[in-house]
Amino acid sequence: MMIICAALAVVFALGLLAEPFTADAQQARRIPTIGFLWATPRVDRMTTAFEQGLHDWGWLNGQNVAIEHRFAEGHFDRLPELAAGLVGLRPDVIVADAAPATKAAKRATRSIPIVFAVHGDPIGAGDIESLSRPGGNITGLTLIHPELIGKQLDLLKQAVPRVSRVAVLWNAANPTKKLDWRELKPVARTLSIALQSREVRRPADFDAAFAAIRDGRPDALLTLGDALTFSARVSITEFAASERLPALYQYREFVEGGGLMSYGADLADSFRRAAGYVDKILKGAKPGDLPVERPTKFELVINARTAKALGLTMPPSLLLRADHVIE
Repeated sequence: MMIICAALAVVFALGLLAEPFTADAQQARRIPTIGFLWATPRVDRMTTAFEQGLHDWGWLNGQNVAIEHRFAEGHFDRLPELAAGLVGLRPDVIVADAAPATKAAKRATRSIPIVFAVHGDPIGAGDIESLSRPGGNITGLTLIHPELIGKQLDLLKQAVPRVSRVAVLWNAANPTKKLDWRELKPVARTLSIALQSREVRRPADFDAAFAAIRDGRPDALLTLGDALTFSARVSITEFAASERLPALYQYREFVEGGGLMSYGADLADSFRRAAGYVDKILKGAKPGDLPVERPTKFELVINARTAKALGLTMPPSLLLRADHVIE
Protein backbone atom coordinates (compact mmCIF):
# COMPACT_ATOMS: atom_id res chain seq x y z
CA MET A 1 0.00 0.00 0.00
CA MET A 2 2.79 2.38 0.95
CA ILE A 3 4.50 1.60 -2.34
CA ILE A 4 1.32 2.46 -4.31
CA CYS A 5 0.87 5.73 -2.43
CA ALA A 6 4.48 6.66 -3.01
CA ALA A 7 4.12 5.91 -6.70
CA LEU A 8 0.99 8.05 -6.93
CA ALA A 9 2.77 10.87 -5.17
CA VAL A 10 5.61 10.70 -7.67
CA VAL A 11 3.14 10.73 -10.58
CA PHE A 12 1.32 13.73 -9.08
CA ALA A 13 4.58 15.59 -8.53
CA LEU A 14 5.72 14.87 -12.06
CA GLY A 15 2.37 16.14 -13.34
CA LEU A 16 2.83 19.41 -11.47
CA LEU A 17 6.35 19.75 -12.78
CA ALA A 18 5.24 18.97 -16.31
CA GLU A 19 2.43 21.56 -16.31
CA PRO A 20 4.68 24.59 -16.92
CA PHE A 21 6.55 22.74 -19.63
CA THR A 22 3.23 21.89 -21.33
CA ALA A 23 2.23 25.56 -21.27
CA ASP A 24 5.60 26.51 -22.69
CA ALA A 25 5.20 23.92 -25.43
CA GLN A 26 1.77 25.27 -26.29
CA GLN A 27 3.21 28.76 -26.45
CA ALA A 28 6.00 27.52 -28.70
CA ARG A 29 3.40 26.00 -31.01
CA ARG A 30 1.69 29.37 -31.63
CA ILE A 31 0.54 29.41 -35.22
CA PRO A 32 2.01 32.08 -37.53
CA THR A 33 0.00 35.27 -38.00
CA ILE A 34 -0.45 37.17 -41.27
CA GLY A 35 -1.48 40.80 -41.00
CA PHE A 36 -3.35 41.91 -44.14
CA LEU A 37 -3.53 45.67 -44.76
CA TRP A 38 -6.09 46.78 -47.36
CA ALA A 39 -6.24 50.24 -48.92
CA THR A 40 -9.45 49.17 -50.68
CA PRO A 41 -12.76 47.75 -49.42
CA ARG A 42 -13.04 44.00 -48.93
CA VAL A 43 -13.42 41.99 -52.14
CA ASP A 44 -14.29 38.36 -51.49
CA ARG A 45 -12.70 37.27 -54.77
CA MET A 46 -9.33 38.60 -53.58
CA THR A 47 -9.45 37.22 -50.04
CA THR A 48 -10.60 33.86 -51.38
CA ALA A 49 -7.80 33.80 -53.98
CA PHE A 50 -5.22 34.58 -51.31
CA GLU A 51 -6.51 31.89 -48.96
CA GLN A 52 -6.64 29.40 -51.84
CA GLY A 53 -3.02 30.24 -52.60
CA LEU A 54 -2.12 29.59 -48.97
CA HIS A 55 -4.04 26.32 -49.09
CA ASP A 56 -2.03 25.26 -52.14
CA TRP A 57 1.10 25.63 -50.02
CA GLY A 58 -0.39 23.77 -47.07
CA TRP A 59 -1.54 26.72 -44.94
CA LEU A 60 -5.12 26.70 -43.64
CA ASN A 61 -6.58 29.85 -42.10
CA GLY A 62 -7.62 29.16 -38.51
CA GLN A 63 -5.70 25.87 -38.33
CA ASN A 64 -1.98 26.33 -38.90
CA VAL A 65 -2.04 30.05 -39.75
CA ALA A 66 -4.14 33.05 -38.66
CA ILE A 67 -5.03 36.08 -40.82
CA GLU A 68 -5.86 39.51 -39.40
CA HIS A 69 -7.49 41.88 -41.93
CA ARG A 70 -7.65 45.68 -41.69
CA PHE A 71 -9.54 47.74 -44.32
CA ALA A 72 -9.09 51.45 -45.10
CA GLU A 73 -12.09 51.37 -47.50
CA GLY A 74 -10.41 53.75 -49.94
CA HIS A 75 -9.62 56.33 -47.24
CA PHE A 76 -5.84 56.24 -47.39
CA ASP A 77 -5.44 58.63 -44.46
CA ARG A 78 -6.55 55.75 -42.22
CA LEU A 79 -3.71 53.49 -43.36
CA PRO A 80 -0.98 54.67 -40.92
CA GLU A 81 -3.17 53.92 -37.90
CA LEU A 82 -4.26 50.56 -39.32
CA ALA A 83 -0.67 49.65 -40.14
CA ALA A 84 0.50 50.56 -36.63
CA GLY A 85 -2.28 48.41 -35.18
CA LEU A 86 -1.19 45.43 -37.25
CA VAL A 87 2.46 45.90 -36.27
CA GLY A 88 1.34 45.92 -32.64
CA LEU A 89 0.00 42.40 -33.11
CA ARG A 90 3.55 41.29 -34.00
CA PRO A 91 2.56 39.28 -37.08
CA ASP A 92 5.08 37.07 -38.85
CA VAL A 93 4.41 38.82 -42.16
CA ILE A 94 2.28 41.72 -43.43
CA VAL A 95 0.55 41.57 -46.81
CA ALA A 96 -0.44 44.86 -48.49
CA ASP A 97 -3.11 44.87 -51.18
CA ALA A 98 -1.77 47.87 -53.14
CA ALA A 99 0.82 50.66 -53.23
CA PRO A 100 -0.77 52.96 -50.56
CA ALA A 101 -0.99 50.08 -48.08
CA THR A 102 2.57 49.05 -48.94
CA LYS A 103 3.87 52.54 -48.17
CA ALA A 104 2.00 52.65 -44.85
CA ALA A 105 3.28 49.22 -43.82
CA LYS A 106 6.85 50.12 -44.75
CA ARG A 107 6.68 53.27 -42.63
CA ALA A 108 5.30 51.28 -39.71
CA THR A 109 8.00 48.59 -39.62
CA ARG A 110 11.50 47.91 -40.91
CA SER A 111 11.71 44.42 -39.41
CA ILE A 112 8.45 42.57 -40.15
CA PRO A 113 8.46 41.12 -43.70
CA ILE A 114 6.06 42.83 -46.12
CA VAL A 115 4.55 41.34 -49.29
CA PHE A 116 2.63 43.58 -51.71
CA ALA A 117 0.04 41.78 -53.82
CA VAL A 118 -0.38 44.62 -56.33
CA HIS A 119 1.93 47.58 -56.92
CA GLY A 120 2.04 49.86 -59.94
CA ASP A 121 5.66 50.99 -59.63
CA PRO A 122 7.50 49.82 -56.49
CA ILE A 123 10.86 51.14 -57.74
CA GLY A 124 9.55 54.58 -58.68
CA ALA A 125 7.74 54.80 -55.34
CA GLY A 126 10.99 54.07 -53.50
CA ASP A 127 9.63 50.92 -51.88
CA ILE A 128 12.25 48.55 -53.35
CA GLU A 129 15.75 48.84 -54.81
CA SER A 130 15.23 46.65 -57.87
CA LEU A 131 12.91 43.95 -59.18
CA SER A 132 15.57 41.25 -58.96
CA ARG A 133 16.87 42.25 -55.50
CA PRO A 134 14.18 44.26 -53.68
CA GLY A 135 16.29 44.66 -50.53
CA GLY A 136 15.10 45.43 -47.03
CA ASN A 137 12.01 43.74 -45.64
CA ILE A 138 9.75 43.94 -48.70
CA THR A 139 8.87 42.11 -51.92
CA GLY A 140 5.79 41.12 -53.94
CA LEU A 141 4.13 41.53 -57.32
CA THR A 142 4.11 44.56 -59.59
CA LEU A 143 1.65 45.55 -62.32
CA ILE A 144 4.30 47.31 -64.43
CA HIS A 145 3.22 47.00 -68.07
CA PRO A 146 3.71 50.29 -70.01
CA GLU A 147 1.98 49.03 -73.14
CA LEU A 148 -1.28 48.31 -71.31
CA ILE A 149 -2.77 51.80 -71.31
CA GLY A 150 -2.49 52.22 -75.09
CA LYS A 151 -4.04 48.80 -75.62
CA GLN A 152 -7.00 49.78 -73.46
CA LEU A 153 -7.74 52.87 -75.54
CA ASP A 154 -7.40 50.84 -78.75
CA LEU A 155 -9.88 48.25 -77.45
CA LEU A 156 -12.33 51.00 -76.56
CA LYS A 157 -12.03 52.36 -80.11
CA GLN A 158 -12.69 48.88 -81.51
CA ALA A 159 -15.77 48.50 -79.36
CA VAL A 160 -17.10 51.97 -80.19
CA PRO A 161 -15.68 52.94 -83.63
CA ARG A 162 -17.50 56.30 -83.65
CA VAL A 163 -15.72 57.49 -80.49
CA SER A 164 -13.83 60.77 -80.90
CA ARG A 165 -13.87 62.23 -77.36
CA VAL A 166 -12.90 60.13 -74.34
CA ALA A 167 -13.01 61.29 -70.74
CA VAL A 168 -10.14 59.83 -68.73
CA LEU A 169 -10.79 59.43 -65.00
CA TRP A 170 -7.56 59.04 -63.05
CA ASN A 171 -5.84 59.58 -59.72
CA ALA A 172 -3.52 62.55 -60.20
CA ALA A 173 -1.93 61.92 -56.78
CA ASN A 174 -0.54 58.61 -58.06
CA PRO A 175 2.82 59.10 -59.86
CA THR A 176 2.31 55.90 -61.85
CA LYS A 177 -0.97 57.21 -63.25
CA LYS A 178 0.79 60.43 -64.31
CA LEU A 179 3.06 58.26 -66.43
CA ASP A 180 0.04 56.44 -67.84
CA TRP A 181 -1.58 59.75 -68.76
CA ARG A 182 1.53 60.80 -70.67
CA GLU A 183 1.72 57.41 -72.42
CA LEU A 184 -1.92 57.74 -73.44
CA LYS A 185 -1.55 61.00 -75.40
CA PRO A 186 0.39 59.74 -78.46
CA VAL A 187 -1.89 56.71 -78.73
CA ALA A 188 -4.92 59.00 -78.69
CA ARG A 189 -3.46 61.11 -81.51
CA THR A 190 -2.89 57.99 -83.59
CA LEU A 191 -6.51 56.94 -83.04
CA SER A 192 -7.84 60.49 -83.70
CA ILE A 193 -9.28 60.70 -80.18
CA ALA A 194 -9.46 63.87 -78.10
CA LEU A 195 -8.79 63.16 -74.42
CA GLN A 196 -10.53 64.95 -71.55
CA SER A 197 -8.56 64.66 -68.31
CA ARG A 198 -10.76 64.26 -65.23
CA GLU A 199 -8.60 64.08 -62.12
CA VAL A 200 -9.29 62.85 -58.60
CA ARG A 201 -7.01 62.67 -55.59
CA ARG A 202 -9.29 61.48 -52.78
CA PRO A 203 -12.78 59.97 -52.41
CA ALA A 204 -14.40 63.39 -52.01
CA ASP A 205 -13.30 64.41 -55.52
CA PHE A 206 -15.47 61.99 -57.50
CA ASP A 207 -18.67 64.04 -57.50
CA ALA A 208 -16.89 67.02 -59.07
CA ALA A 209 -15.15 64.73 -61.56
CA PHE A 210 -18.48 63.20 -62.57
CA ALA A 211 -19.95 66.67 -63.09
CA ALA A 212 -16.98 67.65 -65.27
CA ILE A 213 -17.36 64.48 -67.33
CA ARG A 214 -21.05 65.21 -67.82
CA ASP A 215 -20.32 68.79 -68.93
CA GLY A 216 -17.67 67.61 -71.39
CA ARG A 217 -20.15 65.34 -73.22
CA PRO A 218 -17.61 62.64 -74.13
CA ASP A 219 -18.41 59.62 -76.30
CA ALA A 220 -16.83 57.18 -73.84
CA LEU A 221 -15.02 56.85 -70.51
CA LEU A 222 -11.64 55.33 -69.71
CA THR A 223 -10.79 54.82 -66.04
CA LEU A 224 -7.14 54.33 -65.13
CA GLY A 225 -6.90 51.60 -62.55
CA ASP A 226 -5.41 52.10 -59.10
CA ALA A 227 -6.47 51.66 -55.47
CA LEU A 228 -8.48 54.91 -55.39
CA THR A 229 -10.55 54.30 -58.53
CA PHE A 230 -10.91 50.62 -57.63
CA SER A 231 -12.37 51.60 -54.25
CA ALA A 232 -14.92 53.83 -56.03
CA ARG A 233 -15.84 51.29 -58.70
CA VAL A 234 -19.51 51.05 -57.69
CA SER A 235 -20.12 54.79 -58.00
CA ILE A 236 -18.04 54.96 -61.22
CA THR A 237 -19.95 52.17 -62.99
CA GLU A 238 -23.29 53.55 -61.78
CA PHE A 239 -22.37 56.98 -63.13
CA ALA A 240 -21.34 55.55 -66.51
CA ALA A 241 -24.64 53.65 -66.71
CA SER A 242 -26.69 56.72 -65.81
CA GLU A 243 -24.92 58.76 -68.51
CA ARG A 244 -25.09 55.88 -71.01
CA LEU A 245 -21.33 56.08 -71.47
CA PRO A 246 -19.44 53.10 -72.92
CA ALA A 247 -16.56 52.62 -70.49
CA LEU A 248 -13.41 50.56 -70.29
CA TYR A 249 -11.67 49.71 -67.02
CA GLN A 250 -8.52 47.90 -65.99
CA TYR A 251 -10.08 45.33 -63.67
CA ARG A 252 -12.86 42.79 -64.22
CA GLU A 253 -14.54 43.76 -60.92
CA PHE A 254 -15.85 46.90 -62.69
CA VAL A 255 -17.42 44.77 -65.42
CA GLU A 256 -18.91 42.32 -62.95
CA GLY A 257 -20.52 45.39 -61.36
CA GLY A 258 -22.10 46.51 -64.63
CA GLY A 259 -19.23 48.14 -66.54
CA LEU A 260 -18.88 47.50 -70.26
CA MET A 261 -15.30 46.20 -70.68
CA SER A 262 -12.04 45.64 -68.85
CA TYR A 263 -8.56 44.74 -69.92
CA GLY A 264 -5.69 44.17 -67.52
CA ALA A 265 -3.96 41.79 -65.17
CA ASP A 266 -6.07 39.28 -63.27
CA LEU A 267 -5.97 40.65 -59.72
CA ALA A 268 -7.11 37.38 -58.18
CA ASP A 269 -4.13 35.66 -59.77
CA SER A 270 -1.82 38.24 -58.20
CA PHE A 271 -3.30 37.67 -54.75
CA ARG A 272 -3.00 33.91 -55.22
CA ARG A 273 0.66 34.29 -56.17
CA ALA A 274 1.28 36.59 -53.19
CA ALA A 275 0.52 33.60 -50.97
CA GLY A 276 3.59 31.90 -52.45
CA TYR A 277 5.78 34.71 -51.12
CA VAL A 278 4.19 34.36 -47.70
CA ASP A 279 4.90 30.63 -47.74
CA LYS A 280 8.58 31.21 -48.51
CA ILE A 281 8.92 33.86 -45.79
CA LEU A 282 7.21 31.71 -43.16
CA LYS A 283 9.71 29.00 -44.07
CA GLY A 284 12.67 31.31 -43.48
CA ALA A 285 13.29 33.21 -46.72
CA LYS A 286 14.27 36.89 -46.53
CA PRO A 287 11.86 39.12 -48.47
CA GLY A 288 14.66 41.32 -49.81
CA ASP A 289 16.14 38.27 -51.57
CA LEU A 290 12.89 37.29 -53.33
CA PRO A 291 12.58 38.86 -56.82
CA VAL A 292 9.50 40.93 -57.55
CA GLU A 293 7.29 39.30 -60.18
CA ARG A 294 5.30 40.84 -63.03
CA PRO A 295 1.80 39.82 -64.19
CA THR A 296 1.58 36.59 -66.13
CA LYS A 297 -2.15 36.58 -66.83
CA PHE A 298 -4.07 39.34 -68.63
CA GLU A 299 -7.76 39.16 -69.42
CA LEU A 300 -10.34 40.88 -71.57
CA VAL A 301 -13.81 40.83 -70.00
CA ILE A 302 -16.98 42.07 -71.73
CA ASN A 303 -20.42 42.58 -70.24
CA ALA A 304 -22.84 41.70 -73.06
CA ARG A 305 -25.83 42.83 -70.99
CA THR A 306 -24.36 46.30 -70.60
CA ALA A 307 -23.54 46.47 -74.31
CA LYS A 308 -27.16 45.67 -75.12
CA ALA A 309 -28.41 48.29 -72.68
CA LEU A 310 -26.18 50.87 -74.38
CA GLY A 311 -27.39 49.83 -77.82
CA LEU A 312 -23.92 48.63 -78.83
CA THR A 313 -23.18 45.71 -81.10
CA MET A 314 -19.85 44.33 -79.96
CA PRO A 315 -17.56 43.29 -82.85
CA PRO A 316 -17.38 39.49 -83.17
CA SER A 317 -13.58 39.75 -83.18
CA LEU A 318 -13.64 41.25 -79.67
CA LEU A 319 -16.13 38.70 -78.39
CA LEU A 320 -13.94 35.89 -79.71
CA ARG A 321 -10.85 37.38 -78.05
CA ALA A 322 -12.60 37.89 -74.70
CA ASP A 323 -11.52 35.67 -71.84
CA HIS A 324 -14.94 36.05 -70.27
CA VAL A 325 -18.27 37.38 -71.58
CA ILE A 326 -21.01 38.17 -69.08
CA GLU A 327 -24.28 37.29 -70.81
